[in-house]
Amino acid sequence: MESREVIDSYLSKLMSTRGLSEATVTAYRQDLERFYRFLLEEAVEGFIIPITLVRAFIASLTREGLSVATCNRMLSAIKGFYRYLIKEGQVISNPFEEIRGFKKARRLPDVLSEKEIQEIIGMTGKDFQGIRDRLIFEMLYSTGCRVSELVGIDYKDVDLSRRTIMVLGKGGKDRLVFLGRGAMDALGVYLPLREHHVNKDDPDAMRCLIINVRGCRLTQRGITYIIDGYLEKSTLNKRVSPHTFRHTFATHILNHGADIRIVQEMLGHSSLSTTQIYTHMGTEKLRRVFEQAHPHGGRRRNS
Repeated sequence: MESREVIDSYLSKLMSTRGLSEATVTAYRQDLERFYRFLLEEAVEGFIIPITLVRAFIASLTREGLSVATCNRMLSAIKGFYRYLIKEGQVISNPFEEIRGFKKARRLPDVLSEKEIQEIIGMTGKDFQGIRDRLIFEMLYSTGCRVSELVGIDYKDVDLSRRTIMVLGKGGKDRLVFLGRGAMDALGVYLPLREHHVNKDDPDAMRCLIINVRGCRLTQRGITYIIDGYLEKSTLNKRVSPHTFRHTFATHILNHGADIRIVQEMLGHSSLSTTQIYTHMGTEKLRRVFEQAHPHGGRRRNS
């Protein structure tokens, strides 16, 4: 059976046994034919190839500037094809078996500037909802909490005298977060109103810190809905989610000199590598240090 016929046979089997969509099979066909053309250019007959050719093929994908998703799909198609060839007795091993997929570039999260944070907070009103919304924004920004941690806070978790809150993080781990001046001020205005608006027939509502307009515990979806509402009315041209406040918290305190291991603890990251993404976002601080400290760093002065 010729090489192209083998590819056709493999794709037909995929459609009949795995129920893949026509679009997926078409993409696999293009991937396998691209690999087949590479082998022809290398004067290789059949599909038995050394590891050096495998590496050469991977290098060719990199040179072409294909997306990570495209490259990984292509490798998946080729690996599956070789497993089929082994079953059919046409090759005895899969030269791509040990080849790992391409790593996706980690996208830096969106972060708000200090001015943008103040814009959002400044949009909150003086009624109960506005005061409650200000508290949400101040707490997300002050503590770096995940939204799941924020909605899980009970009144008993708050220590106003020490300006701290005990939150339940990932993996059931407790950690202490800190309330800044803005969050403390917002709490001072919110708490008396909470007593008036809470649903006293709901035991969970009586326990929780942040409530919705019905007097029950506010949900993660509810906070997302609130943020979206303010975003529509703001001048910001950014994607803003509850997690954006967490990213902003970490970036701002690093920019103001916090040690990265302290930030790791504040965020509740089990691995420092997770926190290190924020070090790539502190270039503004580095630029300021350079301009102030280096003789030729700042703008040219008039002599």
